[in-house]
Parts: sequence; structure tokens; C-alpha cells
Amino acid sequence: MALDLTPEQKEIGRQNFQRVVGKLAEADRQQAASGSGGVTRRQFMQGLIAAGAVAPVTAAAYFGYSNSGFQRNPVKAGLIGAGDEGGVLVGEHNPAYVQFIAYSDIRPSNQVRIFQDERARNPNSPRRGFIYHYGSNAQRDIRLYEDYRELLANREIELVVIALPLHLHAQVAIEAMRAGKHVLCEKLMAWNIAQCKEMIRVAEQTDRLLSIGHQRHYSMLYAHANEVVQSGVLGDIHHIRALWHRNNTIRDSWRPEIKPEDRDALAANIRRYGYRSIEELVRWRLYKRTGAGLMAELGSHQLDACSIFLGKQHPIAVTAVGGKHFYKDDREVEDHVYCIYEFPGKHYDRSKSPDDINNDIVTVTYSSISTNNFENYGECIMGSKGTLIVEEEKTAMLFGPAAAQRATTVTATVAGGRPTLDASSSTDPGERRAADVGATALGIAPPSRGYREELEHLAYCIRNRDQGMQSDRERLQPRCGGRQALADAIVALTANLAISSPRTKRIVFESDWFDPAKPAVPPVNTQVESL
Repeated sequence: MALDLTPEQKEIGRQNFQRVVGKLAEADRQQAASGSGGVTRRQFMQGLIAAGAVAPVTAAAYFGYSNSGFQRNPVKAGLIGAGDEGGVLVGEHNPAYVQFIAYSDIRPSNQVRIFQDERARNPNSPRRGFIYHYGSNAQRDIRLYEDYRELLANREIELVVIALPLHLHAQVAIEAMRAGKHVLCEKLMAWNIAQCKEMIRVAEQTDRLLSIGHQRHYSMLYAHANEVVQSGVLGDIHHIRALWHRNNTIRDSWRPEIKPEDRDALAANIRRYGYRSIEELVRWRLYKRTGAGLMAELGSHQLDACSIFLGKQHPIAVTAVGGKHFYKDDREVEDHVYCIYEFPGKHYDRSKSPDDINNDIVTVTYSSISTNNFENYGECIMGSKGTLIVEEEKTAMLFGPAAAQRATTVTATVAGGRPTLDASSSTDPGERRAADVGATALGIAPPSRGYREELEHLAYCIRNRDQGMQSDRERLQPRCGGRQALADAIVALTANLAISSPRTKRIVFESDWFDPAKPAVPPVNTQVESL
């Protein structure tokens, strides 16, 4: 993200972040002790650390769930879609919370792959397969349904995990909820906003939990980064720079090999499964009928993170350009996109015109390109008093606002309840303790990306919501439910609309788009193109 940071400066930035996280936890503990504030998650972590906890605080403790209530009775689940993302979700899930008893996929190669531990070929792969979790009897015990509707008819299944091509998300999620199943659906929520709203309505009508896989809502790293942002340590924020660049000049990850066994089994009757060709099935991200391009697959994650940093505010407007700047093939989606979003700032006045030069605007820039990954992906939050970089979902670095302060050790000084960044000696005992607290609070290394936690928390909600009072049912909701994911879909798909419009066009977001009870949607296709 910051191209000229030396390794030494990056380490200072990491230590600065850990120290400030620890200082904020201590400030909250003192505030609670004085009776001037309620107990927060930071205080809870501080209490664990003060009590002598050796292991890092778990995500379960931080996000407020546990495996109590399961009593060796994990939520029975079925997986629909055993490809790339399905493999990640299986690889990362915790069988103490979720037990997969069935799966569905029409591709023979995926039916085999979902059982395999891919770390033998790639040690860093998160895809560990069913056999890793359930042993050599997994293929006997986990049932295959080639037709997902037969899986939905299995009364033992409580939760359905959907990792299908985008154009099928709404159809299958709605059928699952109407069959009485709770749903975790991979992001983007749906192919268009009308479908997203219908998913929310069906979840409410059927009283089923609907969770969407924007996993940054369950990342400890992002949770602590957001605490730093919300504390005011960075000052007033007016710009966030986000990017996710890849170099596909050697290997195009969106054009995977078509396995001979898939072509042999499916090519002759591919339309029976709703695809025009075997290429469209395997390479669905390349086509507008089945996918929604870079903004749906990558940009939605990072704009979701930016929205969290800005207090889950809805954007005001977006301007975007993009195109097929590298690939000259049959793909229908852009390989490069560049977006400028306008979000309301802390002092934004809604009574003024969005075009008023005196209004308080936060500009978020986002780019995703396919020909150069010189920079690590992530988000850079720039405030009037400091800069926070979250890089590759692995690390966070905190600096003062000026370039000269990149090699400066800083900490949070809390005065009058308002924390500010201040230069500090890292050898001071209090600062060393703050750094230790912050490092412990950040959990294990490398940080979890949140896949495991989103499934754990959803299982916890499912197990406990029917055993308590109405207030408990209202509390036991996914951290990224339908309404939050609707907003993420609007942010991503409206950028696609701006890209496909004349380059001078700026699209203003309308509040009714974000209301699931209202029919208003952005002016894009409302139905998947038919065969």
C-alpha cells in the first residue's frame, strides 16, 4: 500500500498499532472502573489479560459467542457448490459448531476435490477438504446430491451453505429458506438488487437466519482497526485509498482448466443445468449473465471494509471507469476498474446539496487491475492526525500524518476522554505493557480472515435463538445479515453501472435503494438473462 516503507518502518507501524490497541483497551477499562462508561469488548479482553490469560483472546470471546448449547450436537449442514469458495468454507469450518452431512455439485471434479486436502500441493491453501475434518469415513458419511433440491428435502439439515455462481445465489437461497433452512450465502449477495430485497423478505417471512459471506465482519484484525478509527485517534478522515491488484499475465485465475471428466459428463446436456456451455459453467465469472465482474468478486470486500470504517454509512455518489484493457477474448466483464466514491464525513450536512463545496465529504478511491500486483492489496485510511494501513488482511500499521513520521514510535494519549496520537518512547514500561496487551488482543498469527468465525457465530445464533426470549432472538443475528449485504451489493453493482455508462456520468445513490421494503432499485437489469 505504501510503496516506500522500509521493513524497519513497517515494523514500527505494526508496533504502533499494537500499542494503541492496548492503550485504548486500558482507557476503556479505566472508564468502566470510574463508572463513566459501560463494559466494552476491549474491556473484556483487558480483563482476561489482567487475570493472567496466556493465550491470545479468541474471536469467540471478542464477538460474544461460545460453543455452549451444542452439547455434542453441532448444527447439521449441507454445502451447495463445492468449488473454490465452497472448498475454503469447508476447509475453515469448525466441526464442533457445524457438521456437514451432505453436499451438492454437478461437476465430477468438484465432487472429488471437496474431500481433498490441497495443502499437499500448496502449503498455504485454506482448502483442507472433508477428509481432514471427518477422517477416512467422510466419503461414506457425507452424502452427495447432484440435484440440490433433494438436499433441501433432507429434514436433518438445518443450515445450507451456498457457494454457487452469483446468478444462482438468490434462487437457491430463497428455495432453502422456504424449505425451512437457515442460510449462509457467499458474497456478492445476489446478481441484482431486486433479488437481494426478495431474499431479505423471504428470510423475514420464513423466520430463517440469512448470513452473507463478507467475512471481514468476523476478522479480529479489522475489528481492532475499526476500534482505532472509531476512537478518533486518526482525527478527521477525508480519504481512504483501497486497491486489489493482480498480475494475471501468466495465469488467468478466472479462466481455469475445464477438466475432461466435467466436459464428458456435462457438455451434452449443459442447458439442463441452466448454462449455455461448459465454458460458462466453469468460467462463470467472465460473463455478465452469470457474474458481475471485479466489483462483485473483489471490490465488494473492500468497499464493505471502508463502509465499516466510516460507521456503515451509505455512499452519496460514485464515478467509475473500466474496460477490457488487457484480455482480448470472449469475456464480457472488465479486467481493470477504477472508482471514486463520495461518502458523508463526520460533519456532513444532509440539508445541503451533495454538490455543495462546503459539505464534509470522504472520498474513497478503489482500483482493481489484472496486469500488475506491485502493491499489496488493502486499505489506507488517511486522517488529519494519523494514517492506518490494513494490508492483505494480515497486518495493520499506524503512523503519524506526515511522511517524516514513518519512523516515529507513537502511542495514544487519552486526555479528557479523547485519545490522540503522541510520540512515545517504546522502552517505557507502560508502553511495553500496552504493546503486549495489543499483541495479545490481536489473536493468533497469521490472523484469521473470518471464514471460520462467520460459520461459528451463525451456528451459535441458530442453536440459541429458539431457546431464549424475544430479546435474545433479536440479538442473535449474523454480523453481516441481509440488510448490510444489500448495501454492499448496491455499492458494487452501482459502480458497474457507472463503468458501463458514459465516462462523465456520476451516479447519485438513492436512499430507497437501501430499504428492502421499497421496490426502488438502481437502473440495472432486474432479471437474469434467460437462455
